[in-house]
This record gives sequence, C-alpha cells and structure tokens, in this order.
Amino acid sequence: MQRLFYYVKSMEEDFATKTLIGKEKITCQTVQEILKTKILKPNTFSFGKEKRLSCTVIDKNYTKTYRPQGIIFQTIEPFSMVFPFDLVLLCQTENIIVKYYKIKDKLDQFYNHKLIPGYEKFIFHDFSEMIKKISSPKVAWDMVNKFRVESGYNPLPISKFRLVEYNEVVFHKPIKIKPVAIFGYRTETKKIAKELNLPSFRSAKEFYNKTCS
Repeated sequence: MQRLFYYVKSMEEDFATKTLIGKEKITCQTVQEILKTKILKPNTFSFGKEKRLSCTVIDKNYTKTYRPQGIIFQTIEPFSMVFPFDLVLLCQTENIIVKYYKIKDKLDQFYNHKLIPGYEKFIFHDFSEMIKKISSPKVAWDMVNKFRVESGYNPLPISKFRLVEYNEVVFHKPIKIKPVAIFGYRTETKKIAKELNLPSFRSAKEFYNKTCS
C-alpha cells in the first residue's frame, strides 16, 4: 500500500485547471467545482502522451511547486507513475522554459515535443523507491543532465535547476480527493480559502514546514 501523501495540484491565477483543445486553452475545472465534487480530473495533454493529471508530492526535498498557487489534498487512489523532476526535462528540445508565465499562452508549442528515447529509466511507481535511488534534486539534476548529454543534447544551464525542485506525479483517471488547504501568495488566496472553508498558506513549503516537519 502506498503512503498517504500530501499532494499539490497547482492552478492558474484564477484558481482553475486548464486543458488544451487544439490550440485553445480552456478551463477544465475551477477550484469551486473541485471542492464541490471532491474530484480532480486529468487536464494535461503534452509530449504525445495520453491525457493525464499531473501533481506533486510534498516531501522534505520537494517543497517547490509548478505554479505559485493551487490546492493541497490527499487521496487514497494510487498514482500511475512519478518522475523526480518536471517531465519537460526529458523532451527532445534545447528550448526548455522554466517560467510558466512565459509559455502559458503557447502551451501547444512548448508541450508538443516528443520525449527522448530511453526516458522510461526515470519512471517510478513507488515514491520511496524513487527517493532511495534519487535522494535529492541535486542527484536528479546530475542524472538528467548525463542522460541528455548521452542522448546528444547540450548540458542544461543552472538556470533550469528549478525544474528538478519538484516531482511530477501522474494519474491517468479522475481521482477522489480530500481537500486540505489552499496556497498562494496573492491577496485573493485568503479570500478563496475562506469561501471554501479551508486553511490558506503562502506556499506549499510553508504548509509543509507548519504541518509536516
């Protein structure tokens, strides 16, 4: 049985998940809809893979998040796989963008790359097994850089290091969740949290430090 984790689903500034229909980005679920149904739906189309729900496990070495706001939750449903970094680092491209705001209106372009053959070596099905083999973001950074260079790509510049500071957990079906908290640094975060009757934190790191450490 897998450990009962705290997960993050990061959201856009309007506290909604988005999905791509062709080149158009549309709302998949608002945070209000998620809280009402207690269901999170797959929303990500990228890298030639089937539609999936991408989240992050909050852990000692993983307190950063893809976006600066979102929902923290728990679920008893098992994930399909987990990567020790953002899946974009395994793409067949040198043009990897770190800051989401630079690509959020061009997702069809930046998420249209194929994955480097052999990327499966970074797939894990057990979080503890992953941490045992790849104990920190620094280890993950060294391993993915070696893999990319051996595959014919340039070493990643240190400016991309943020992409190994959070993991990527993948679910391939809608999951039932237990909402735990809302996080985000914007002033409206507390307002949304109060509306949803959930505690609020400025970041997932603050949540982890106050709740788990």
